Amino acid sequence: MTALRTGLTTNAFVGAIWTFVVAISAAIVMSFATGLPFKPDLLFSLILGATAGLAASQGRRAAIVAGLVMFLLGAVGFGPLEAGEANPLAADLIAHFATALFALIGIFKIVVSDQFGAINRHDFEETLIRMLTGIGYVFFTAIVLIPFYVMVMTSLKNQSELVQNPLDFSLDLSKGWDLFRSYTELFSDFGFATYLMNSMFISIITVFITLAFSIPGAYAVARLRFSGQAAFSRSILLIYMVPMIVLALPIYMAFSIAGLRNSVLGIVLVYPVTTIPVALYMLQGYFRGLPAEVEEAGLMDGLSRLAVIWKITLPLSLPALASVSLYVFMIAWNEFLLAFMLLDDPSKFTLTRGIASLNSSEIPRQHLMAGAVIATVPIMALFLGLERFMTKGLTAGSVKG
Repeated sequence: MTALRTGLTTNAFVGAIWTFVVAISAAIVMSFATGLPFKPDLLFSLILGATAGLAASQGRRAAIVAGLVMFLLGAVGFGPLEAGEANPLAADLIAHFATALFALIGIFKIVVSDQFGAINRHDFEETLIRMLTGIGYVFFTAIVLIPFYVMVMTSLKNQSELVQNPLDFSLDLSKGWDLFRSYTELFSDFGFATYLMNSMFISIITVFITLAFSIPGAYAVARLRFSGQAAFSRSILLIYMVPMIVLALPIYMAFSIAGLRNSVLGIVLVYPVTTIPVALYMLQGYFRGLPAEVEEAGLMDGLSRLAVIWKITLPLSLPALASVSLYVFMIAWNEFLLAFMLLDDPSKFTLTRGIASLNSSEIPRQHLMAGAVIATVPIMALFLGLERFMTKGLTAGSVKG
């Protein structure tokens, strides 16, 4: 009886909290997508969510009925969302239906529905963990997607739309290709093609220079025996104890004296300084996880140490090399401070430096947002495409076999 009562209380609590979270998310999404006023109703969210949680503990059919009731109540104005009086009926129905659907799906996945309310300590903890995990997914997804959505929608506006209603982030598809006017103007009037090529060239060269130094350095730390090896291995990342803003002024003065300021060569020389330590640290852990017997067999077959690295170690390290290359590329692509201090000639600007030049009262805001999208989308696509390599490379070598 106690387990039954605990289970019902837990399910009601989970349903109430989860429905309130979904109502907040739905209100934010619908407000941004339509430009109409939506806000969560605290009281009805908690009541309807608790009821849906209790229903979900009784099985799938009861949960579906609870979801339909939640939708119908919302459609007549008593749901987890409060809509504006001037809102179109279709928008209100979509908002309430989406809220009821996602609340129902989440509740049914979180609640231990096959035990009909009976719950033990293990099930109680698992239910709470599921709820907190779901809330975490919703929260962090909102943190990432909402600014990106605002950025993209702003880049597709024109100046008159931004002046008339700066908080309207809905999309007017009737404008056709004129939606992308800000992007075409960036390439035709602001030289963004040059910035894009400069960033691509500098990032790729930084990757090659970083790998050229970090591979032999990491191999030496992982395989060779020399005086001070342990101290060197532990102190690789000490450079990151000094903030880059502290080093920026000495670098600026040194590069000005050497004539390397305002040149791509200067940027190419300084970027690897910030990437080699982390690449060396990542690779040495991976190299230590590789079986030394394979390399010793190659040495016994007459291969030199360099030939062993080239023919045996590197092919086995492709996942780690891919993850390090991607990580270094992202650092070089997104770097701003050094590019801002060392580059003054627009023909040599990187993408981040070019975007900073758009931050002016004389340049429309949609151009700045379009530049941010251009800088974000390529690196996002690259990361999503190579994510499996990065995950495999970062975790490999963390546990010795």
